[in-house]
Amino acid sequence: MTRRSVLLGVGSALPKREVSNAELAKTVDTSDEWIVERTGIRSRFIAGDDETTASLAYDAAIKALDHAGVDASEIGLIVLATATPDQTFPSSATKVQARLGIDDCIAFDVHAVCTGFLYALTVADSMLRSGSADKALVIGAETFSRLLDWEDRGTCVLFGDGAGAIVLAAEDTEDRGILATKLHADGRHNDLLFVDGGPGTTGTTGKLRMKGREVFRHAVVNLAAVMGEVLSAAGLAADEVDWVVPHQANARILDATARKLGLPPEKVIVTVDRHANTSAASVPLALDVAVKDGRIKPGDLIVLEAMGGGFTWGAAVLRY
Repeated sequence: MTRRSVLLGVGSALPKREVSNAELAKTVDTSDEWIVERTGIRSRFIAGDDETTASLAYDAAIKALDHAGVDASEIGLIVLATATPDQTFPSSATKVQARLGIDDCIAFDVHAVCTGFLYALTVADSMLRSGSADKALVIGAETFSRLLDWEDRGTCVLFGDGAGAIVLAAEDTEDRGILATKLHADGRHNDLLFVDGGPGTTGTTGKLRMKGREVFRHAVVNLAAVMGEVLSAAGLAADEVDWVVPHQANARILDATARKLGLPPEKVIVTVDRHANTSAASVPLALDVAVKDGRIKPGDLIVLEAMGGGFTWGAAVLRY
C-alpha cells in the first residue's frame, strides 16, 4: 500500500452579486455578443464591500468540510492559493484558520496566480505524504475584480470572484487519491500577463495587464504538454481519463487544448460561461460543480490543469 492524498470533499462559494454581460455593457464599451464570441463568458460574480478573499475562502472551506464529513478540528494543514490576499500579511490562510476555530495547524498562502490551486495541491500532497499532517484543506480564492481596469474592455470582461476548496486526507491505498502532479514556471514572460503595481516596493495596488493573443498561444502549448507529462508520470493514457477539470480562462483555450490532446469535448468540465476566469479559484470551483451535479463519481480518473501569469502552469491526476 502507498500513502496517498485522497479527496474527501469539495465546496465552493460565490459573491452575492452576479453580473451579466448585458449589465457590464452598460458601463463598458462591449456587448454580450462580443464577449460570448471571443470567450464563452456570459456572466461573472463580483465581490461586494463586505466580501473578501478570506471570507469567500472560509465559506468554501465550510462547505468542503461538510461534504467530506470532517470536523474543522481534524485539519492539520491549510494551503490557500490566491493572488489577491486581504492583506500583505498575515496570510489569508491564517484568517480562515481562525474563523474555523482551529487553535493550531500549519497555514499559509501560495501565490502562482491562475495555477495557484495546482501549486497548493502539490504542496499539500507532498506534506500529507511526508506525514506533516493527516488532513488538509486546499483552497483557491480570489477577488480579482479589485485588480481590474474597468476601462480596458479586453481584460475587465474576463474575470470574476469566487472560491473553491477541497479536503484531502492521507490514506494507505493503491487505487485512490492523487497519482501524480507536475508544475512549471518561466519568468521570462512577465510582460505578457502581469499587474503593474503591488504591495511591494511600488507602494501601489496596480491593475491587470495582458497581451491576450500571446497568452493564448503559450496556454494551448503548455497545457497540452503538462497534461501529457502528468499522465505519463502516472502511467496512464489520455483515453483512460474520465474528466478534465481545466482552469476556466477562455472557452477557446479549453477547446483548443482538448483537440490537441485528442480528448472529446464532453469530457471537459466547463464553467467559464457562468463564473468567468476566477484565477486560483477556477479549478476547485469547476470541480465542485461537477461533483455536486453528479458528473464526477467515485472511481473516476480526473486531470486538473491550469496556467497563469509568470508564466506558471501545472497539472495533477487523481482517482476520486
